[in-house]
Order: sequence, then structure tokens, then C-alpha cells
Amino acid sequence: MKIIADLHIHSRFSRATSGEMNIASLDEYASMKGITLLATGDFTHPIWFEELKEQLKSASPGLYRYKETHFILQAEVNTLFYRENRAKNVHCIILAPSLEAAETLNKKLWDYGNLAQDGRPILKIEPKKLVDTALKISQDFLIIPAHVWTPHFSLFGANSGFDSVEECFGEHTEHIFALETGLSSDPAMNWRLSALDRYTLVSNSDSHSPAKIGREANIFDAPLDYFEIVKIIKTKDTARFLETIEFFPEEGKYHYDGHRNCNVCMAPPETVAAEGICPKCHRRVTVGVMHRVETLADRPEGARPERTVPFRNMIPLGEIIADVLGKGVQTKTVTTEYMNIIKRFGTEFAVLLDVPEDELCKNVSPRIASAVIKVRQGAVNIHPGYDGEYGRIEIPLDTGEEAHAEKQMELF
Repeated sequence: MKIIADLHIHSRFSRATSGEMNIASLDEYASMKGITLLATGDFTHPIWFEELKEQLKSASPGLYRYKETHFILQAEVNTLFYRENRAKNVHCIILAPSLEAAETLNKKLWDYGNLAQDGRPILKIEPKKLVDTALKISQDFLIIPAHVWTPHFSLFGANSGFDSVEECFGEHTEHIFALETGLSSDPAMNWRLSALDRYTLVSNSDSHSPAKIGREANIFDAPLDYFEIVKIIKTKDTARFLETIEFFPEEGKYHYDGHRNCNVCMAPPETVAAEGICPKCHRRVTVGVMHRVETLADRPEGARPERTVPFRNMIPLGEIIADVLGKGVQTKTVTTEYMNIIKRFGTEFAVLLDVPEDELCKNVSPRIASAVIKVRQGAVNIHPGYDGEYGRIEIPLDTGEEAHAEKQMELF
């Protein structure tokens, strides 16, 4: 069966996270979006973990269920450690095969940090020790380095990361099977590093609010079974890992270099020419994802290894509607139009990925239908994000025949 899976989110117990990140809301939004399998987020947090135990029912092997949505047990932790007298922060996703295994791991992790302080706890532990600790409990845990290119808190991050997976995980590198691309990179950027060819690239929302779940996702041809899905990821089974859904990476908030406070955005060649110095404040700029990729890449742009999982860049439907209507994403006008379209076609992913163009044009406002089609084609204008500032993706809107068709539709 076709599974759309978002394997990395957060609960309301993580910092800067919506109070609506509870199981009931997550189920509601997952149903609207068409997400089959959703991460729980934050199983390390004691209060959230108790809620998971109370509200989720065991379903298929290794997975749990609330109403219509299947859940996979997931947490993200910040491993804080020192190498050569320099602080390192690397975020890791943990997928757990059962509540019992997760509970046992939680008890061990209290030795390294206060799990109650934040849904994404800071643990004074090296990533390789985290892997070792989890696998001694169960070989079915899966550790995935999170958003591997962001400047802060990531495996390859310019500020505190490494130049290779081996530098970070040492003798436990053999137990790392996948990397999360993060919002600021897509698979094509990662394909430029031959050292990453053996890893499965996964894409997840890292969402802090229900409306943003599924903004990146993975599509599998698999049963709803934790062990089968983990096997697909571990073996990089390109027959059953159908594709990933990606942000346009330029929309990520660390794609280019720059200084947000100075309103300075710089492409990597500009940063090199300026020797890494902001032209306004004359301090060092925040080096973004594209710059790090260029630094470590041993292949040219456009290179593609032999065995890869396809991907599609996509914009969430609410953002497309907001762009067309010239309204905020959370306004009543946009929400009403969004819900009307979902009622017609069932789910957001059906609209973004599957509904034929002629059906869209028959049943949706011509300008919105045209915008969805343009996004599918990648026909968008891009303003890259930098230094914590999200990028902007603009959809060129037609004003001729489509505007006329819009007025015609209003007559009926």
C-alpha cells in the first residue's frame, strides 16, 4: 500500500511549539493532509510520553493508532559534547519499535540530561554513545542525523558540525543508515557528495504546529509495519521507497549565507569574495547550507548517483492559496478556500500530487488550479532564505484568460 509518512515532528512540550500539538489535533490535520503515518515527536518528555501511552492503541507491528492516523514513536535530541576543546551540537532523530523500548531508553537518557526540561532535550552525550545506548536496548531502534546541513545543531553544520559521518559517529557509523535532508537542502544537493551515496535520504516536516506537518514527507510502498519501513530505509530499497516530498530548498531559512539583522543575503561566491565578512556590520556572516555543500562536494551540480530515491519539490496548499488570493495563510478567506478544496478532493496531498490537471481546472478556481500546476512544474520565482529567515517562493500568476475564467465561474 502507498504510505505517506512524516517521521519527525514535535509536541507542545518543545520550545517555540504550538499548544495545539496534541494527539487529537495531529490526527485531524493528518487526515486532512493525507498523511498515513505520523511521528509522535518528543517521546523522551515524561508528560508527553504518559499521554502517548494513554491515548495511542497498539495497531500494526511496532506502530500505534489514534482514530484514523497511525503513529510511529519518535524523538529528537540535541547531543552536546566536546571535540578538541570545541563544543559540538548534533541533533539526532530516534525511531523506537515499541513503547516499552522507548521507556527503557528514556530511563537511560536521564543520566545525560533533564528530559523534562524540553521536548527536544539537551543530552551531554556523544552521538556514537547515543547509538550504542539505544542499540543495547533493542537493535530495532533507528538513529537518523537530523537536518544534516543546517548551520547550527547538525552533522555537517558550518558552526559546530563535521566534514563526514565517520568523524561524528566513529566506530558506530555502520549503524547510521539514513540522513535527514532538512528544509534547506534536497536530495539533488546531497547527491553531489559521493560519500553520501550509501545513505538513504529521508525528508520530514520537523513541524512545530499541526498546519505544517507533511510540508516534507516520504512515500513508501509498504505495509503499515514499523519493521518493514525501517528495513526499507536501512537497505535503501528504491523499489519500495517511492519518493520524497521536499520544500524548495531555497525556502529553507539557512539556504544562503548572510546576516538577518543587516538584511544581507549572499550566494556562496559572494561570501567567498567578501572573505566571509558582512558588508554592513563587518562581522562574519552565518554560512548557509548551499555554501557547506559547495565546500564538501566532489561532484558538479546536476550529478546523480546510480541508485537514488526520486523527489518532488512542493509548496503546501495553504501557501499556494494565500499567494493567489494575496492573503495571509491563516486568514479566514484562505482557510475557507482550503477546506472547500479538501472537501472536493479528499486530502491536500491528493490535490498537490495526484489529481489530474483537467480535474483541477474543472473543480477549482482557475488561478488556484494554474498555481498548483505551476508548482508541480517548478515554474516559480525563488528568493533564498538565509540566517534564520525563511526564503520566499513566488508563483507567477496569470492575469489574462484565467482572470476571465475566474469571473465566469463567479456567475454560477
